[in-house]
Parts: sequence; structure tokens; C-alpha cells
Amino acid sequence: MHIEPGLVHGAKMALACATAAGGATYGAKLALDTIRARGAASLAARSGIATIATFVFFEVMPHFPVGVSEVHFILGSTLLLMLGAAPAAIGLALGLLVQSLFFAPTDLPMYFVNVTTLLVPLFAISALARRIIAPGTAYVDLSYAQALKLSTAFQGGVVGWVAFWAVYGQGFGAENIQSILAFGGAYMLVVLIEPVADLAVLAGAKALRGPKGSGLVNPRVFEAAA
Repeated sequence: MHIEPGLVHGAKMALACATAAGGATYGAKLALDTIRARGAASLAARSGIATIATFVFFEVMPHFPVGVSEVHFILGSTLLLMLGAAPAAIGLALGLLVQSLFFAPTDLPMYFVNVTTLLVPLFAISALARRIIAPGTAYVDLSYAQALKLSTAFQGGVVGWVAFWAVYGQGFGAENIQSILAFGGAYMLVVLIEPVADLAVLAGAKALRGPKGSGLVNPRVFEAAA
């Protein structure tokens, strides 16, 4: 999901800087909450795992340009469920930065646009998870319907933000709208894969039980909320 360089430019980039700063501020608050709950070492370890996973999503897994952006298999709900909101946010931001700095430097001017497009949907599904998953339910016992809701919300949020940036930067021209629709249609196909990936990863964690209590995964994977 790399929005095409130049789609937003000039003075309009100020909004992207502001939204990215807002996301960073909220992410910092979540990070402090995580440190208080589980310690800095757990946050660092999970953030490192999320960063590596994000880099794999962007650079190793299949990706292809469609319309105004690129389609990537960004398993945002998987990161959220397995690692927690703060580590997932840090990993998405750092993974995107590493990829932009060393592998796709032409994307670097769009970093704030792209990071906003990832973090806001992540924070949204973090709030959604608290609403649709009962406090007494560990994530390893998640249903397909719950995973599908989280995946659809994340991917829909990404598409919505890409559409916003495209219209904000280039207006309502027919060609731009056509490119947005092409991207949105292709990107939402990820919804066919992500819930299955979520449940497969959670099922593997449930079978192994190895990471339980290690600080390497979100405690909620195995434990009901307090």
C-alpha cells in the first residue's frame, strides 16, 4: 500500500504531517501503557517482531501496483491480535520506514501519508476489538466472524484513507476516481486471506502454548482481559 509519489505534494503535505503526528502521539500513549503493564523489554521484543513482519509484508510477499497505490498483504489484524496495538503500530511505522529508506527511496516523500494510512485503521480495529470480543475471551478462541470483522475494518480503513489522499491530492477527475476504484476493488481481496491467516496463527499459538508468559506475544492471546 504505497501511495504513488506526487499524489499529495506541496502545501497539502502539511495535513499528512499533522495526521502522522497525531498517530505517533496516540501510539506513544499506547506504548507507555504497554510498558506499565508488561515492561519495556516486552514492548521492544514485540515491536521488533512487528517490524520484521511488516518488512516481509511490504518487500517479500507478493505486491503489485493498481491504480493510485500498490496492493500489499498487510496483515494488520494479525499484528494487532498477536502483538498488541502499541507494538503493531511501532512495527508498521518502522517497517515502512526501513523499506522506504533502503529499498524504495522514491516512497520516502510519501512516508507520512502512508504511515497515517496504516496507523489510523490499526487504532480503529483496536477499539473495535474491545467492542466485539468479550472480556472473558482469549484471542486463541476467536471466531471466524470476529476475525472477519477486524480484517474488513482494517482493510476498509486502508482503502478509505488511500481514497481520501487521492481525492485530496488530485481532485475528483474521472481518471483519478477510476484509479481509486481499481485500487479499492483489488485491495479488498486481501479480506479473503487475512481472517484465515489470523485464525491459523492463533491456532498455531494455541497448539504450541510456547510463547505464553514469555512477553513475546500480546498477553490477551492466551488470557482473558482483566
